[in-house]
Order: sequence, then structure tokens, then C-alpha cells
Amino acid sequence: MPDHTTDVGGTLLVPVANAEAADRQLDTAIDIATDHSARILLVYVLEVPPQLSLQDGRRYLLEDETEAMLEEAAASVASRGIPVDRRIRMARGVATGIVGAADEHDVDAVLLGWRGRPPRQDVILGSHLDRVLRDAGCDVLVKRIKTPTDDVESVLVPIVGGPHDEFAAEAAASVARANDADATLLHVLESDEPELTREAARAVLAETAGVFEGVSSVERELLEADDVAGTITDRTTEHDLTVLGVSRGGLVQRKLLGTISEAVGRHAAGTVVLAKRHDPVPSRLRRLGSRLGR
Repeated sequence: MPDHTTDVGGTLLVPVANAEAADRQLDTAIDIATDHSARILLVYVLEVPPQLSLQDGRRYLLEDETEAMLEEAAASVASRGIPVDRRIRMARGVATGIVGAADEHDVDAVLLGWRGRPPRQDVILGSHLDRVLRDAGCDVLVKRIKTPTDDVESVLVPIVGGPHDEFAAEAAASVARANDADATLLHVLESDEPELTREAARAVLAETAGVFEGVSSVERELLEADDVAGTITDRTTEHDLTVLGVSRGGLVQRKLLGTISEAVGRHAAGTVVLAKRHDPVPSRLRRLGSRLGR
């Protein structure tokens, strides 16, 4: 999404599959859209099997409940004063439909829902989610929606040193402003890291804090631990929402997420949002982050 301090507007695409998922995705989407003066585009992808034409999909497969669900979700968004559109898109696959809708409508970001299911061979979050993360020509947010979102009073933002930290901070700041919530910026240093890295970490935390203009309380914490992901996960119990950028990781097929962000995304308490910027460009914050070595 555009930077809060320099740009407003744009479109946030929210693909919805059912009413429960829509409710759990939309609270975060509404917070971000409100903060950025953006519109929300709701999309339901109707997967059409190859034996039918895409045109026949609407005739034979579309159920009345789908249109009612989209109408109800759109009414919920509109009641908050946010411009909203809704579309039903025919596609051969769910991911194809989402990526196609993002391209067609030139959206700035997609906010996906994730049930937090265990990984499978060659599948990280899920086959649809993995492909959207890989192929979407825009920023992507993935919200774990296996449990309802409580009122957000405290937001944790782990800074893991990857190229997507700044986008995560921007999203977290939007939610914090919308809910008048406190924010905590956290970086965990492995115990044997050199002092230069400690200095770089402090600089990154200070730089990131600048994104949180208008947030009443922004704390910065620098911890030492051997288990970075485990330490972050433990701290999530103290917060209502955790937002982190996808980190650089080890397994070749898992570079979409990285080992730290994937572990925290699966095991964190409360609500989790993972953030992936489509095309990170060099900035002072990201250059500093690269010195952290993750």
C-alpha cells in the first residue's frame, strides 16, 4: 500500500471464500484501507472445471449464497465509510483468479486469509496462497484466520532483517492507528552476534519507529537469544496482533517466507499477519536491515 505519510488512495483486494473468512479478513482490511484512504475490492473466485467454459461457470456453478455473502461483506465495508466494489471471477484455479483480478484492477495489495494448516511437501501455506505470494504483481498480506480477531490493543512488530520489514511496519502502523493500539518493535539477536550487528539493529529499530507516526506508544526492544523464532513466538503471547515481514530463509523452496516468519506465523499466539512487498526498492531502512545478515 502507499506510504502513510506521502500517498493516499489505491485499492486493497480481499479474496473471500465464505462469510466466516470474510469477517476475519475484513477487520484488518478495513483498518488498512481507512488509514490509507483506499478502496476495497472484494473478489470471489469461482473455480470452473475444464469440461465447462468459463462463461458456463456462472450459469451452472454459481450459488445464490455467494452473491448474498459478497453483498453482506460489501455492506459491512461501506458502513465504515470505505469505497467498496465486489466481483465474481471465473477461473480455472483460485490462485489464477486472484492473480488475474489483481492485474486487471491494478491493485496495490492483496490481503489473503490463511487457516494455518500444516505444511505439505513442496507446499508452504497452501497451494493457492503459495502461488499468489509468488506470482502476484503487487504487495501481499497473509492473515492467519483460524481464530477470530480479538480487539487490538497491542501490536508486536518483529524486525527480522529481511526486505519486507518496512511493509510489515507500515501495515502494523495502520492497524495500530485505527485501533488506538500500542506498538512494540522487537529484534532478536543471536547470542554470538558481533557488536556491529547490535548497532545496526538499534539503527533499524529507530528507523522503523518513524513509520509509527500518530501511534501513542511505540516501544523498541532488543533481545539476545539462541532461538530467534522461538523467542519471537513467546513474546506474541503478550500482544493481540503480530505483523512481520517474510524473512530470508534456508530451504530453497521456502524462500517465499523464510524459516523465521513461517515458524512465527504457524505458532504465534493471537492473530498474525505476514507481509511481502512485491518489489522492494533500496531505502535507508532496508540497507540497514541487510547488515543484520537475515
